[in-house]
Amino acid sequence: MNFLRNLLAAILGTLIAFGMLFFMFMIFISLANVDEGVVVKNKSVLELRFDDPINDYTGSNEADPFAGLFEKAIGLDDILHAIAVAKNDDKIEGISLRSQFVMSGWSQTQAIRNALRDFKDSGKFIYAYADLYMQKDYFLASVADSVFLNPVGGMDFRGLSAEVLYYKDLQEKTGVKMEVIRHGKYKSAVEPYLENEMSEANRTQIKELLGSVWGSVAEEIAADRNIYIDDLNTIADTLGGRNPQYAKQSGLIDDLLYMDQYETILKEGSELSEDEDIEYIGLSDYMKVAGKRSLNTGKDRIAVIYAQGEILYGEGGPNYIGQGLINKALRKAREDDKVKAVVLRVNSPGGSALTSDIIWREIELTKKEKPVVVSMGDVAASGGYYIAVGADKIFAEPTTITGSIGVFGTIPNISELAKNIGINAEQVATNENSTEYSLFEPMTPQFREVITEGIETTYQTFLTRVAEGRNISVARADSLAQGRVWSGIEAKELGLIDELGSLNDAVEAAADLADIPSYSIRRYPRYKSNFEMLMEDLSGAKARVQEDMIKSELGEDGFSLYKDLIRTTQQRGIQASMPFRLTIK
Repeated sequence: MNFLRNLLAAILGTLIAFGMLFFMFMIFISLANVDEGVVVKNKSVLELRFDDPINDYTGSNEADPFAGLFEKAIGLDDILHAIAVAKNDDKIEGISLRSQFVMSGWSQTQAIRNALRDFKDSGKFIYAYADLYMQKDYFLASVADSVFLNPVGGMDFRGLSAEVLYYKDLQEKTGVKMEVIRHGKYKSAVEPYLENEMSEANRTQIKELLGSVWGSVAEEIAADRNIYIDDLNTIADTLGGRNPQYAKQSGLIDDLLYMDQYETILKEGSELSEDEDIEYIGLSDYMKVAGKRSLNTGKDRIAVIYAQGEILYGEGGPNYIGQGLINKALRKAREDDKVKAVVLRVNSPGGSALTSDIIWREIELTKKEKPVVVSMGDVAASGGYYIAVGADKIFAEPTTITGSIGVFGTIPNISELAKNIGINAEQVATNENSTEYSLFEPMTPQFREVITEGIETTYQTFLTRVAEGRNISVARADSLAQGRVWSGIEAKELGLIDELGSLNDAVEAAADLADIPSYSIRRYPRYKSNFEMLMEDLSGAKARVQEDMIKSELGEDGFSLYKDLIRTTQQRGIQASMPFRLTIK
């Protein structure tokens, strides 16, 4: 009986395995046929919708038929390339910008906006239409020749704000607290665990940061909409765009149209008759076509290496920076005779100070052989600035958040909770310091002293890296440090970066430093796809399903808070990280 049961189980398992292989084979064939079927017709309108989160880089492999099957993010590099290709594509008449609730940072949005402005130089049209414009959506749409809104739609235009949550009372009520050691009066990543209210130092830096970012945003809107900046601020202060009629009267919107009326505008721009249909081509399809067209050609190469996400010790991946993948990419570029220069694209709030220094060292080795230029994305702060500071030249967007030169350490402690619920921890050790730290006991002065010593040593090392990289004194570096964050504009004024500009500007600067008139671009690193990781570790699929379930229950704001708490409790070692989790709305 057992033999028959085992035989049946083996047969069933084999059938299931063959079924899965057949299913994957059919997907392979289906995706291959879809790719071959993408055709750009004459008088096409490129429709830009950004329904998925935007990362600087996805590292997708076009040869992999499963690439994009599991990943939900879209690469900023692919978006910018598609827009650039469309500029000179005779089959593309213009662009219809239909973006709502764009999931990108302000600097990423600014980069797309700049690409669209460059597209307009071709003489082709860009029209924007939405049922609802949030501020970031409108910032992007305002570059269009004309901006339209649904007559019963909505608009949000009120200026920028940020919110920081404080947990001191919660810690006291629960008996669960974070032991904190820090350096830097602005190092307010840990302030929520120490205070109930925002410090004046933190309030000052956030207000000045928001003011600088808003100034850059308002300046670009004002230029493209032909509205004075003072008038824009008045509109924001009075909520002068809070309904469609006010939005039109204030000049934020050109006209209020329904979708069919908007399509009439598109037909006119495409020189189509009323009876002809608009030939839309979506961004995802056009990226497949654009990906086969290179804008940069030449025997010499420039390596663009993407470092995005929090900095953690380890291999690294699409959503976090580890020394493994980044250093492999740097070595590969350094040892490739065809690569003449390296551009490091940094989009990170920082993290592990140890990992940051390991990457910094690899950049130093690379810089001895080839020029290294850094391009900063939405944020390149603390550890993100640490890995950038050694470059030959640093570029940032005006809305980039950078600086935050400071370090801290946080250690969870539940001694009060343990005492309240009747848990007593007893330790036995061979030497005086064998029991370094217990979660169930208050932190000893001796242990705090050791950690503080490590914090101070790391901070001084950070200052030295900044002083050497920016060719300033340690005292000057310290005056710009203390964990203070700056916008790209402020960083340029203070000498923390060299130029304001895009990733393309950084690439061109690298080419100049390497003295190469023509070049091709190679992007690194290549990440494992979610499908590959799924095959390697099926538990990863379970984790992603659980994460999606939590997000659906808590919503975006609640899920963000949940992730921050988990991230904080999992931190190991001294941190060179952003002084707060800041979402600018």
